[in-house]
Amino acid sequence: MPSSRHRNTRDVLSARPLAIAADTPVITSAGGTEPNLIAAMRDGGLPVGTDAREFSSEAEFALRVTEALSDGLLLSMEYPQPTSLYPDERSVKSAELVGYLNNKASISTFVDPRFQARRQIVTTAELAEAAPAEKSWVLKAATNAAHGASLDVYLHRAGELVNLPAFTDILSEVVVEEYLSIHRNWGVQLYVAADGQARLLAVTDQRIDAEGVYTGGRFGLVVPLPADLLTECLAIAQRAADVGYRGMCSLDCAQTHDGRLVMLDLNFRITSGSIPLLALHTIRPDDLDRPSESTKLTTAAPISALLAALRPALVRGGLLVTGGHDTRRTDNPINQTTLHLIVFGDDPHDVATRRTALENMYNH
Repeated sequence: MPSSRHRNTRDVLSARPLAIAADTPVITSAGGTEPNLIAAMRDGGLPVGTDAREFSSEAEFALRVTEALSDGLLLSMEYPQPTSLYPDERSVKSAELVGYLNNKASISTFVDPRFQARRQIVTTAELAEAAPAEKSWVLKAATNAAHGASLDVYLHRAGELVNLPAFTDILSEVVVEEYLSIHRNWGVQLYVAADGQARLLAVTDQRIDAEGVYTGGRFGLVVPLPADLLTECLAIAQRAADVGYRGMCSLDCAQTHDGRLVMLDLNFRITSGSIPLLALHTIRPDDLDRPSESTKLTTAAPISALLAALRPALVRGGLLVTGGHDTRRTDNPINQTTLHLIVFGDDPHDVATRRTALENMYNH
């Protein structure tokens, strides 16, 4: 995780793969290896990583990378890293490719025009004219240094006060996209294996809040993706594979209220939808069509205290810990705990009710 204003976000993301890593080495923030957290994931039946290479500071991260290279390991980055640290010849995919694929300005290169929203790339100097306050629009960061977690997207509704996001102070170009009235929102989870073939893992529903930020996924009982949109998703992943991409990817797409099918975002990395899905494949591979929802709890309390409070619910069943992070185990001066969970069962209403109750109890 390179030095960033979004240090905690990147630390949290580094720990996500631990839940399903088994014996694969993972360079992870120490915030994600708290003993009670690891125990909770193992108790849930997950193949938690046994080779966690921890870092608690930026300097330690660089050391862990250097050590991994010395061990002869091939590295897979989810976000662009400097080639001085990650030589391309020792990486599954190059930093340039990872950055380019995740750049919000690159979508027109990989997506058939039939599935593209109206959009234009403008300089920040042209932004006031391209995105007036009296119209609705979506603003996206045009950068190869993408960090995800909805930090690169800003939604504006006509007539509201324009409060431009921080990335407009840093970047020279941005993407201005039409504001869509969305009826259904899917996350299409795919992967490209070592053989270079793009394959479908699953289609999930995405829960999006009023600000357009992803808040969790729904798995099982998902409204089917239209066949031509699914075909395009596979084609997009294969186009990326053909230029060298290997790994997980999630394609955000939607159906508008007027029936249009649109590709919203290309996420060529492990995402918030990837790990819950792989966890479900592990704990109930024959019941993937049963309802489940993922969520994230955020609190200032230590992660051990949060897990202790959730212990009765975990014992009752229908709740799985899939990851977490506590900044107290790093040099981050801000105390913040994040816990990732899956709520599952047989009744979709019950699942949604229990997930909402958890969020209302801890997320304020």
